Amino acid sequence: MIKSLLLSLVLSVPLLFATHPAVAQQPKEIVYYGFDPDIVTNYISGNRRSLGYIRVTVELMIEDKSYLSAIEHHEPLILDLIIGTFTKQPEDKIKSLTGREEIRLAILDKLQQAMKKETGNAMIRDILFTKYLYQ
Repeated sequence: MIKSLLLSLVLSVPLLFATHPAVAQQPKEIVYYGFDPDIVTNYISGNRRSLGYIRVTVELMIEDKSYLSAIEHHEPLILDLIIGTFTKQPEDKIKSLTGREEIRLAILDKLQQAMKKETGNAMIRDILFTKYLYQ
């Protein structure tokens, strides 16, 4: 009697975990979204008599594959925010590693706010600069 009770208990425990909603949900699939061609824009040069140029390849880390259509739909807004942020940066910020990180975080914050406003969800987990050239 006790053996059959233990056997039925051991066999039913995995079923309890399999039907639990937290276990049954599929994990979100993170995807990356890049822009083609690279982003090329100018920035504020130190002497103000000439413009500096920057070429950046940006990859967006998207929280879920299902958000890709919304990201594609809002691509013009996203590009405008990225380019607008770079054009307002001084030369010393563009050329320093700490400045580059500050710019990346500022762009990420702006993109998350814009996507939250447009879609109700921030969608973008992070952004990566995979190419960063300045002149």
